[in-house]
Amino acid sequence: MTGSEMLAAYEAGDRSPTQPQLMKMVKHYHRPFITFFLPTPPRSASLGEDFRRLPEAKRDEHQGSVSALVRDIYLRQSLVKDALIDKEEDVIVDFVGKGQVTSAVDSACRTIRDYFEIDIAAYRRRKGAHEAFKYLREKIEIKGIYVLLIGDLGSNHSSINTEAFRGFALSDPIAPFVVINQNDSKSAWCFTLLHEVVHLWLGKTGISAQTHEHKIERYCNDVASHILISADEVSEVYEAAMQSEETFVIALQREAGDLNVSASLVAYRLFRSNLLNQAQWERASTELRELWLNSKAKSKESESGSSGNFYNTQRHRAGGALISLVRRSLQDGVLTETKAGRVLGVNPGNVAEMVGF
Repeated sequence: MTGSEMLAAYEAGDRSPTQPQLMKMVKHYHRPFITFFLPTPPRSASLGEDFRRLPEAKRDEHQGSVSALVRDIYLRQSLVKDALIDKEEDVIVDFVGKGQVTSAVDSACRTIRDYFEIDIAAYRRRKGAHEAFKYLREKIEIKGIYVLLIGDLGSNHSSINTEAFRGFALSDPIAPFVVINQNDSKSAWCFTLLHEVVHLWLGKTGISAQTHEHKIERYCNDVASHILISADEVSEVYEAAMQSEETFVIALQREAGDLNVSASLVAYRLFRSNLLNQAQWERASTELRELWLNSKAKSKESESGSSGNFYNTQRHRAGGALISLVRRSLQDGVLTETKAGRVLGVNPGNVAEMVGF
């Protein structure tokens, strides 16, 4: 029998897989072992609202990985919420669900900046995209929102690219989650973070990719981008790029970097401001993506053979708020190391070292 015929026989119940084969299925399908003994297949994970605009072929190609990722996020969030309730720290995050998509963009920007006490001047002073993201993340996490960087299903071999998803917001009044695809460029993390925060403000659970076609996505894009860069700054960047002796895209990238925003964000704002038509914007976006992919490839080559500190990397991906909650929950006996490992996305044996417990 061919592999496909064998799988069809398993699915029809005509043959039974061996235990080693079942263990391979557990890893491949990212399902618990007990799943394969249930009387009926488990329900598919809800993505909330799907704000992506992917062609059907692309959607089918990534659907399994994205569904597994969303299941994992829901599990982590459920464990976090239970821990908060058990510790009597289940404070309502009043920001969630208070917004309206009919609110003017400028008004929404002021509301979000004021709520999180975001000082754009302080954000600008941060050295590079990494530190700028750290500043925003701290401002948002201190208000009770958990911000995670996740871009795979536990290994580099299961990496999910940004075409499949760029961000995910899980709107919950007690344990709201924002997940950012770590495989995106660091300069884009801040925009994605604020984009998903706007989703929480609107009370919208869902998954996002790179699109402006969906009404809610366009609104979240507009609010997030206006928080990070004003209309006057967009015009100044445009003029500087147009007058530069460099190519427009290279100059745009440099000017945007000085403000700790991505060039793609600025290009989007130029399009929305009618300074670039749609064809020019799409061409600039394509060139910027190619530049980033080339830079990423070169970075991987230079880093080959070297590895960073595992625990520092995992702490950065989990975020300070989650690390702190897990540490307190372990101390109080609210979480076991096994559950703590699920929350943090690491093996139970790595939990104590990771949280400094």
